[in-house]
Amino acid sequence: MSQNRVITVQGTPVSVTQHQEQDYISLTDMLRGKDGDFFVSDWLRNRNTVEFLGIWESIYNPKFNYGEFATIKGQVGLNSYKLSVKDWVEKTEAIGIYAKAGRYGGTYAHKDIAFEFGMWISPEFKLYLIKEFQRLKDDETKRQSLEWNLQRTLAKVNYKIHTDAIKAQLIPAHITPEQASVTYASEADLLNVALFGVTAAQWRNKHPDDLGNMRDAATLEQLVVLSNLESINSVLIYQGLAAPERLRQLNTIAITQMHSLIDMVELKQIGKEKKHQS
Repeated sequence: MSQNRVITVQGTPVSVTQHQEQDYISLTDMLRGKDGDFFVSDWLRNRNTVEFLGIWESIYNPKFNYGEFATIKGQVGLNSYKLSVKDWVEKTEAIGIYAKAGRYGGTYAHKDIAFEFGMWISPEFKLYLIKEFQRLKDDETKRQSLEWNLQRTLAKVNYKIHTDAIKAQLIPAHITPEQASVTYASEADLLNVALFGVTAAQWRNKHPDDLGNMRDAATLEQLVVLSNLESINSVLIYQGLAAPERLRQLNTIAITQMHSLIDMVELKQIGKEKKHQS
């Protein structure tokens, strides 16, 4: 679970966290925006609340226990009946709301449910909650876009350096464009073998039904290393190293960098966000 982000709603700091790859908002924090002493369990005693939660779970939770929900729905609203978040989750296997202990402890609910909870505090609070939450998401989207565009720009720069080095050091004068393209293909496959262990043609033979090429199927970690290898290979070319020696060095570098990146939490998160956006 990622560290909480905080939005401020009418002067009240409200935590937002990731749970099951979804945004959940702290109802405990939101309660501080309501006058008087109230608890989430007070909200759960309302029949309309339970009906709303049941509808939400029926849409998003295939494991929702409808039998227990019917029992709770029949009792909610009675003065003698009390329902806690723990009871609701344990009896119905609900996923839209949960309670946790620890540094960021409290009761959290999926944003859809949190917005509904905001209405219980006040219509004005709900509107400001939605506004501040959207501002948070807009800021995150801009930051992610900037990070991804920076990586793409770096890859383009490294590719330009790589191809310029090939032109300057490997392509004899007065050759045809067709000959030049063969030289580029050879260098591209040198990087492919260093990182993937196979040439583009060998990969295609093993994956005849796949769309795209081996680099389209690469992981984000592999693409980062590939970008680095392009830049490093250009330096090795300028140094005059023959292809076999460059392949050996690039393979060693690829192994080292992949070991460093494979467990990098930040890179995994960028990969998930990119996959979600696509």
